[in-house]
Amino acid sequence: MRFASLGSGSKGNALLVEAGSTCILIDAGFGPREMSRRLERLGLTADDVDAVLVTHEHSDHIGGAFACARRFGWSVVLTHGTLAASRDTDIDARITIIDSHDVFSVGDVSVQPFPVPHDAREPVQFILADGARRLGVLTDAGHVTPHMIAMLDECDALVLECNHDVAMLEQGRYPQALKRRIGGLWGHLDNAAAASLLSQVGGAKLQHVVAAHLSEENNSPALARAALSSVLGCAQDWIGIATQDDGFPWREI
Repeated sequence: MRFASLGSGSKGNALLVEAGSTCILIDAGFGPREMSRRLERLGLTADDVDAVLVTHEHSDHIGGAFACARRFGWSVVLTHGTLAASRDTDIDARITIIDSHDVFSVGDVSVQPFPVPHDAREPVQFILADGARRLGVLTDAGHVTPHMIAMLDECDALVLECNHDVAMLEQGRYPQALKRRIGGLWGHLDNAAAASLLSQVGGAKLQHVVAAHLSEENNSPALARAALSSVLGCAQDWIGIATQDDGFPWREI
């Protein structure tokens, strides 16, 4: 199994996961032209992608999903709530509705969705497995729940939201209402919350930890790396960073 990011942040998100003959995209926050350009950077074309799994209806995650599906023939997999809350009024694509707790398969990949606390209609995140290895993906969650910890326990790799540093957010230029939303129980995980979650999941099997969805305004790679490495006792540069412009290159599990 391998995984890579096409970009991660408030301007667009897309994560690739490949196992066997199957290639899955988690979220599609980029339109067809930009999606094709970013896929090419990783050695793929749109024809290589089998389906896109959508976590929730915010535009940086779903904004390009249906346009790409119409252009490339992709299947779109999402919860009923996410579909109902979508702003795309021309959903002429193959749609698969999933339950937020039920395991399903896409080709060679087993997918376990799980609900998360975020200000969306029916948001989920995913565990992806190929029978031997497990990748846990968690972004866009306002706080850590026991169920999230249980789902992410004993993964071989984690892509984990480190959206903001609390002090930077509080001292920054955002309006107070936006600060409350981001830092609230239905907003985004800060570095310390992500580190706390990481300390509660089994780390013995971890081959990769990548900090994702970093705010360009209210965080820095150095702060995210310091928070996560402190609980793992690893070198800071062992922690990967998913950036908005470049994502991160392929990582093998």
